[in-house]
Amino acid sequence: MNEAGFLRLVRGETRGVLASLARLGLSLISFPYGVIIRLRNLAFDRGWKASHRVGVPVIAVGNLTLGGTGKTPMVEWIGRWFRRHDLRVAILSRGYGDTAGMNDKGRVLEENLPEVPHLQGADRVALARTAVEELASEILILDDGFQHRRLARDLDIVLLDALDPFGLGSIFPRGLLREPVRSLKRAGVVVLSRADLVDEATRLSIRRRAEKSAGPLRWIEARHAPLDLIDAELGSFSLESLTGQKVAAFCGIGNPEGFRRTLAGLGVDLVDFRAFPDHHAYTGPDVADLSRWVRDLGAELALTTQKDLVKLRTSSLGPVPLRALRIGLEIMEGAEVLEQALSELLPSGKDAP
Repeated sequence: MNEAGFLRLVRGETRGVLASLARLGLSLISFPYGVIIRLRNLAFDRGWKASHRVGVPVIAVGNLTLGGTGKTPMVEWIGRWFRRHDLRVAILSRGYGDTAGMNDKGRVLEENLPEVPHLQGADRVALARTAVEELASEILILDDGFQHRRLARDLDIVLLDALDPFGLGSIFPRGLLREPVRSLKRAGVVVLSRADLVDEATRLSIRRRAEKSAGPLRWIEARHAPLDLIDAELGSFSLESLTGQKVAAFCGIGNPEGFRRTLAGLGVDLVDFRAFPDHHAYTGPDVADLSRWVRDLGAELALTTQKDLVKLRTSSLGPVPLRALRIGLEIMEGAEVLEQALSELLPSGKDAP
């Protein structure tokens, strides 16, 4: 079963006796998986498993669920914040989604934060030591690191996607939760991402559900703010250039619905939308198929995400220009909460600008 089929199954969109039996089987598998997660967390909480410190503050940016919650824009926002304080920052990540070199998230961060080194590898404790000892890094940002507890951190920032904050309410594989919602007790700050895509009552309901499980939380609400359009050569185009264009859009990210809704919010004349699996590795046949698709639609512009464009590395699909929507994190509520949490990690003598 592919990713799309799995999601239709766990969301209950696939009906019938076999689908119901499959969901029951996934529920049975989820139980021992959840027990393993709880025992692992208990081992770290009690000190039975060691967490390693590397001598500088470590901030982990992560989530509770599988799929995209907007961690990359959050990592970028934090990196810029510490760079404004003249601190040497390094980003550490596992590097899922690519077997040769930097993955898509890493390439995006290299484009948007060229002055911040990004180290990828399976052993993030070793990466952290390399960053400190060889790069003289003063602050480390652990991307997708909430579940990676071998590297001790000074602050956990956990993102909840407003479109599906609790992973269908069940532990994987019955749902999309990596660990129970009560694990938010470990979070120093919780960020509700894509908060602009739901109403105030929904945002309040999400917060109440989170705090019912984890107690009072330092809470922030943020959105993915469209900045501009870019092509493969990093040429920049204004958002106004979308006006009057027939657009075909596609992506291979963890939450394609978030991208589609962002385009709708911009008033894009969207003639069709395609979603590939997360971290999709585009091939030559994929590019040929996409070129036929946009041509047959009569699209005047093809639009994707920056994570997809860094893998495609082409500025057109056939005769149709291809551009990516570049986004940045914009804090709607609670900016002072996040800045206070980060300020607590500043070395003495480094004050807020």
